[in-house]
Amino acid sequence: MIGPDGQLSPGNVGRLARAPWWLLAVALGATVFAWRAATSAVYAEILGMILSGLGVTLAVTLVAFPLAIALGLATALGLVSPHPVRRNVATLYVQVVRGVPILVQIFIVAFVLVPLGVDALRWGAGATGLFAGLRASDVPMGVRVVAALVCAYGAFEAETLRGGLTSLARGQAEAARALGLSQRQALRHVLLPQTFRRILPTLGNDLISLLKDSSLVSVLGVRDMTQEARLYASATFRYTESLTLLALLYLALTLLLALGVKALEHRYRRHAA
Repeated sequence: MIGPDGQLSPGNVGRLARAPWWLLAVALGATVFAWRAATSAVYAEILGMILSGLGVTLAVTLVAFPLAIALGLATALGLVSPHPVRRNVATLYVQVVRGVPILVQIFIVAFVLVPLGVDALRWGAGATGLFAGLRASDVPMGVRVVAALVCAYGAFEAETLRGGLTSLARGQAEAARALGLSQRQALRHVLLPQTFRRILPTLGNDLISLLKDSSLVSVLGVRDMTQEARLYASATFRYTESLTLLALLYLALTLLLALGVKALEHRYRRHAA
C-alpha cells in the first residue's frame, strides 16, 4: 500500500476514500452499547424489554409490505388503464392517501373505517349470519394498524409500479402478444418481472420506510419495540438509555434490510450480464 517514498499510491488513496467509514462508526457505536448491555443490568433490562416487542415490529412489517405491493399493483394497473372509471378511481385513491399523513390515516382506519366496515358486515349478514355478532371492539388494534399501513403504502407502491411499467418499451407488450400470449400472460411473464427488477432499489427503500413507520403502531397501544421502550422509560424515567437503545435497534434492522436489498441487486445484475 505504501510506495518506496513512504507515500500512499493514488490507487490506495482512492480505495481508502471509498471505504465505508460510516459503517465503521456505526459498528463502533453498536459495540459500545453491546458492551454496556453485557455489563450493565440496567441496559440488559432495557434491551430485554425492547426485544420483547421485536416480533410485533417484524410481523407488522412483513405482513403489511406484501399486501401493500399487491394493492399497489392493482392500483398501478388502474392508473395505466385506458378505462376512464378505473383510471380515475385509482388516481383518486393515490392522491387522497398521499395527501394525508400516515398517523392521521391510522386514526381514520382504526376508529372510522374499521367500525364502518364491521357495521356493514353485520348488516349484510343479517340476524343469523356469520358476522351477526361481530363488534368493532373484536378487531384487534394490530389488525387495524396493518390495514392502515397497507392503505398508506399501497398508494406509494402504485406510483412506483406505474413508473416501472411505463418505463418499459411499448414493443415489449406487442412482442409478447405477437408470440400468442394473452394480456394477463404478457403482464405476468414479461412485463412484471422486468418491472420489479427495475424498481427493486425503490422497493427496498419503501420496505425500510415501512419498518420505521411501523413504530406508529405504538399510538394505538400495540406493544411493538417503540411501545415497550416508551413504557419502560415512562416507568423508570430512563429516557436516554431507552430511546438510544431503541434507535440503535432500528438502525441495525434497517442496515440489515439495506444489505439484503444490495445483495439482491447484485444477484439480478449477474443474471442479466
